Amino acid sequence: MATKPLVDILVFALPLLYAGLVAVYGITFFRNAPRLEGFKRPYIIGVLMLHLVYLGLRTAAFDHPPITTVFEIMTLLSAAMTTAYLYLEFRTNIRNTGFFILTLAFLFQMLSSLFIKDLTVIPEYLHSLLLGFHVSAALLGYTGISLAAVYGLLYLMLYHEIRSSKFGVVYSRLPNLETLETMSHRAEIFGFATLSVAILIGLFWLPRVFQEYSYLDPKLVATIAIWVLYAIGLTAKRRFGWQGRKTMIISLVGFAFVFLSMMVVNAYLTSFHAFH
Repeated sequence: MATKPLVDILVFALPLLYAGLVAVYGITFFRNAPRLEGFKRPYIIGVLMLHLVYLGLRTAAFDHPPITTVFEIMTLLSAAMTTAYLYLEFRTNIRNTGFFILTLAFLFQMLSSLFIKDLTVIPEYLHSLLLGFHVSAALLGYTGISLAAVYGLLYLMLYHEIRSSKFGVVYSRLPNLETLETMSHRAEIFGFATLSVAILIGLFWLPRVFQEYSYLDPKLVATIAIWVLYAIGLTAKRRFGWQGRKTMIISLVGFAFVFLSMMVVNAYLTSFHAFH
């Protein structure tokens, strides 16, 4: 438990660091602040690195990846959102949409830090690092899908302002429609790729841990159905050249399907999987 004091420090520090990050991105979104613009990239990289260190230290301190409670999952989700956003920022070099994404990352980390518990007595399979990678990849996948929907919504907001000739903050500070469409599409690809990794790890891990597992497990079936849906959507966009407002609406419809299917599965399945 030599790492426990460092874990406690980072539990307290991370919400403060994320609050500062949101403030920096918020100020640069709503007003011109050239000095802060150059500070954003190193700041978000530093916060993410500290967050990943925290996850590693917590795993070492309690001998299990942080996946055992909803508040442990929340800190993973916060890190996943920051990772996915930073990936998009590097790929597009667009830095003025982070306020919307990082606000969610801050809220998840704040809730996690307030209510997270130090569990040491847990089922044996939850000590598996491979399970930790599976859950992390799944969260990255769903985060990518969620970000695609966020950028789709921003696209439609900007589209509406242009059509109605009402040019407010959204029009002046958001990137153009083509860039928002690109960011939504790349977020979808990121989510699809990481969800694919999560499914592969799960299919490899399940039969090695549970004797009475089933590939008809509702959570597994729902995840594969979502994967198939996005595989079809991405293939159709490439094959038929779909673009513009129609694809943004499709992204939002796809996200609504993901959200509702996960809500239904989790409402009737509270354990890790149906066979557990």
